[in-house]
Amino acid sequence: MKMNKLVLSLSPLLWACVQAQAADAKRPNILFLIADDMSWHSAGYAGDPVVKTPNLDQLAAQGVVFTRAAVTTSISMVSRASFLTGRWLSPMGGSRVTPETWPETWPAQLRAAGYFGGHIGKVHVAGQTAAGYDFWAGRGGCAWLKDNMGGQIHSIQKDTDEALRFLSTRPKDKPFFLQVAYTVPHAEDADPKQYLPMLQEKGLYTNVAVPVPETASEEYWLKLPSFFREGKNESRTRWEKRFNTPEKYQTFTKDYYRLISGMDRSIGVILEQLRAQGVADDTIVVFTGDNGYFLGEHGLADKWYSYEESLRVPLIVRDPRLPAARRGARCDEWVLNVDMAPTFCALAGVPKPAVMQGCDFTPLVRGQTPADWRTDFYYEFKWSSEVIPASESVCSKEWKYIHWLVSGTEELFYLSGDAHEVRDLSKDPAHAADLARLRARMDVLKKEVGGTPVEQLTNMPDGPGIDAPKNKEKAGAAPKTKGKNPGG
Repeated sequence: MKMNKLVLSLSPLLWACVQAQAADAKRPNILFLIADDMSWHSAGYAGDPVVKTPNLDQLAAQGVVFTRAAVTTSISMVSRASFLTGRWLSPMGGSRVTPETWPETWPAQLRAAGYFGGHIGKVHVAGQTAAGYDFWAGRGGCAWLKDNMGGQIHSIQKDTDEALRFLSTRPKDKPFFLQVAYTVPHAEDADPKQYLPMLQEKGLYTNVAVPVPETASEEYWLKLPSFFREGKNESRTRWEKRFNTPEKYQTFTKDYYRLISGMDRSIGVILEQLRAQGVADDTIVVFTGDNGYFLGEHGLADKWYSYEESLRVPLIVRDPRLPAARRGARCDEWVLNVDMAPTFCALAGVPKPAVMQGCDFTPLVRGQTPADWRTDFYYEFKWSSEVIPASESVCSKEWKYIHWLVSGTEELFYLSGDAHEVRDLSKDPAHAADLARLRARMDVLKKEVGGTPVEQLTNMPDGPGIDAPKNKEKAGAAPKTKGKNPGG
């Protein structure tokens, strides 16, 4: 009788264990792949006629492509902080997490729910460290790194090797998430060659000509606001370094494409390992970029501004549970970097922390658009030096309103008829009502975002009181910026 009572008293505990194991079996693994400074259209599936991305193309054919994905601040360190927290720059106060805010990030939430979590590659957020993960191979952002033998290894190879090590050593009785944060195709800003691909890709694109964007000319540079052109402008400085002659444009853009193709090759190796382990059908794959990129458009290079080339990013989601009819689908709704965190929580069956401002976009993956899904959003950017002018914007499919903070200059574009943003309507009396409407809309969106208004933020992009450790690779923290090296 005592034995029967003991068995009965243990049964609920045993049943709870069985239920937990069953829940783990149903919860998907998550592979989060992040490109660094990748133009949203620089892939085969996105229509680029030159760059070769067979693995991303296959991922797009098997999943859903979001053609209007964007970031709320176009610089790596802030955007990656938004990936983690689901929050805009102003409420975060800078590119950082703290011991108090880390538990509200999606990696912390998933680990607390039983996931085995890993981070590999670039770390550019103060406070993101090995303590937040079960597996850690975080590092600073360089193309070539020192290997264990005193030689060099390319970051693409390093990230690939670490991803394979994660997959081979992870516990097989737990769901997992893995972030692979590439540092390509980011330029090596101090190197005269700028883009440093692996040897495997050096032979690509030698006998082809990369098409030059329509707006990559002096004519379109002169259409930008006068204050923007007359002072020192870091984006223009980098354009002169990379794109100011036809020969340089071809040389640097081809190496940029070679880095993308190398990353694509790495992604193929990782996806093949998922198949070899028999977990590809249990793993949701999300590929995106941390910000957009100018490849000469408007006479500019890099990112930072709220023009379309800078704020839009690639985004593919492959969920093996989707019906065949959704595979290869395209979605034109706005999905933002702040949406990643709540979406990962939803995929794992974890409640979204109240501080997350983004939205779960899994309904869009399934082909269902919520009635209250956003039709516009607030963009903000500030650097501690005006070599990159601070700005804020209202962005919708039809309209773009830009307010440059220091000069007070405004721009207004009707995107439905001016996709390249070359006809500023802000001084056109016929559009005075549109200008007033979008000014008012900015006030509403800015209030909804909350936090410290972007014009009052200090020590950007890190935030007040942030000093990076001297050894950024070991610490896995962002380098000290102080407005000196706006690489991002």
